[in-house]
Amino acid sequence: MSESRNRAILTIALFAAFADDAKQESEREEIRRIAEALGDTAPDLRSLYQDVLLQRVSLEGAVAELGDAGEKHLAYEMAVGVCEADGRMSEAERAFLNQLQSLLGMQGDQSEAIEQEAEQMVELSEAAAPGTASSSADAGAANPTPVTGVDDAELDRRILNYSILNGALELLPQSWASMAIIPLQIKMVYRIGRDYGYELDRGHIKDFLATLGVGMTSQYIEQFGRKLIGGLFRAAAGRSMGRLGRSATGMAFSFATTYALGQVAKRYYAGGRTMSTELLKQTYAETLGSARQMQTEFVPQIQQRAENLEMNEVMNMVRK
Repeated sequence: MSESRNRAILTIALFAAFADDAKQESEREEIRRIAEALGDTAPDLRSLYQDVLLQRVSLEGAVAELGDAGEKHLAYEMAVGVCEADGRMSEAERAFLNQLQSLLGMQGDQSEAIEQEAEQMVELSEAAAPGTASSSADAGAANPTPVTGVDDAELDRRILNYSILNGALELLPQSWASMAIIPLQIKMVYRIGRDYGYELDRGHIKDFLATLGVGMTSQYIEQFGRKLIGGLFRAAAGRSMGRLGRSATGMAFSFATTYALGQVAKRYYAGGRTMSTELLKQTYAETLGSARQMQTEFVPQIQQRAENLEMNEVMNMVRK
């Protein structure tokens, strides 16, 4: 896939991200950062965010760059994933997808199959933690029975296992694999909170991730963008690279993101949720840097874990 077509697909993803006007400014800023970071691999992508935001490019123009059915299918998959990443899609996002479907010339059964798979992942995300309470900011705020004696080594082992699993999902070309990473992160934080006596709802966990700068939409764009630029989707098209994208090994950033998230959550809930927003962000940034250095050590385990991962197995992990 050429660089111009990579750019076209990422342009469509950014249009999808901005389809919902309710998107928070912090999430938009994170999307901008990711677009610039992806530009480290393809320099002309650095301007992509501004091009879309200032309407210097059009959705119609991006679609026109896609030459075959496989590229169009991939672009629609990514757009659906972006719209679904932070929960059920809004009316504005639904209208955007309808417009994109028409521009791509996709048949109804093709688009429905993609959307049904995405819906499964939305349900998976909702199953990862209880439904949003009436006030997510208060969820888990009180800890009437403080928990002591949590097995620190066991908790670290569990965080590492989640990190290896999410790194493995990033090596798979299927779109469901990218969408499963966020529900697994939600499940991990939920279980950490529960270990320390907090019954967290999904709304609280989403707020916690947002405080750290781990946006759901932006994270999905980064996962998909790295796969696209790294050539992983060419592997899915039947090249001689097998089931995994071997060239994608060095970009398993979801290992580091998940590990840092888990370690910060452990410190936060173990300490009675007393860390300030500034300290949370600082701790996450420092832990993420260390985790990125660690991930090289675990590449063999990540690859091995990816070899036989199937959708049903991942869904069961979140639900149990």
